[in-house]
Amino acid sequence: LARCMEPRAATPGRRLDAIRALSAAGIPVSVLAAPMIPALNDAELEAILAAAAKAGACSAGYTLLRLPLEIRDLFVEWLNANYRDRASHVMSLVRDTRGGADYDSRWGLRRTGTGAYADLLAIRFRLARRKFGLDKRSLDLDLTRFRPPPVKGDQLTLF
Repeated sequence: LARCMEPRAATPGRRLDAIRALSAAGIPVSVLAAPMIPALNDAELEAILAAAAKAGACSAGYTLLRLPLEIRDLFVEWLNANYRDRASHVMSLVRDTRGGADYDSRWGLRRTGTGAYADLLAIRFRLARRKFGLDKRSLDLDLTRFRPPPVKGDQLTLF
């Protein structure tokens, strides 16, 4: 699914490698399981979080598939071309999570949706996040090495 949906993006294995490398370097890593597509990849939610935790992530989030107007037709075309047998079921579940529409842009709802299916996904996410220790609220960052970028016109330093 990842290769079909994002052919030029890093594979899930490469993303896990990046998490491992960043975590090994002491950099706190948060992962985003997105987009969660009903009846297409939502069954993998727990496995995604387990793999991320094993690789060293310390927190996680998720986003339910969002289909704003400029994306909807492109997604439906892709879905019919690649998963014709599930396309109507996927879109039916998407509508169930969006109050009968393909998209709900309201703040706080567009990321997680509403209704029974969205609620179930949210419960599964919270349980998996807790189970795999990905529920750290704040990331402790060392800001002592941060240097603001120079402002245009500032003199650059030699060293």
